[in-house]
Amino acid sequence: MKYGYIRPIVLDQHCAHQLNALFIDTLFKETHGLARKRTELEHLLMALKKDDELFVQNIAVLADSLQQLLDILRLAERDQIAIHFLDEQLTNQTIQKASLLQSAAFFADLQSKFLSQSSTFTLQAAKQQGKSIGRPRKPDDNLQLAFAMYDSKTYTLYDIKEATGISKSTLYRYLDDRSTLISDGKE
Repeated sequence: MKYGYIRPIVLDQHCAHQLNALFIDTLFKETHGLARKRTELEHLLMALKKDDELFVQNIAVLADSLQQLLDILRLAERDQIAIHFLDEQLTNQTIQKASLLQSAAFFADLQSKFLSQSSTFTLQAAKQQGKSIGRPRKPDDNLQLAFAMYDSKTYTLYDIKEATGISKSTLYRYLDDRSTLISDGKE
């Protein structure tokens, strides 16, 4: 039997470009791209039997880490299941036959994809929950003091940094933002 597995990934968040041209008997679709609670993957792994075939668009769709990929590949080998990775043009059998150099390069690239995937979806989830992303802004009191000191032209940048804790590069970035706001008429 031919199975397919799709889930949102960084480059295809709506699964619109996964497994389009294939005839698949049963398709399992995950509703989110996060690593946690992959219930459809669990259902799929329980449904697979000897000589079944599993099609995924790429390896990052199936696994979130090298360890998870190895676990799935071991399961497939034990149960004699063929897994087809379409973007990589590989199967689980061809991965086993690759040279050490090919394997090392392949897994280094794969680790980069896993990190990118995980980071992107985690950031998106945090933004949806209203969490602030990135470095926290400097307190307004320090910023106003830094502006006043800078505008008075009696303090050095070192003095401003010591008094406010705002570095030279950060101060210049805020000054650029302030001048943009003034020129746009927003201040």
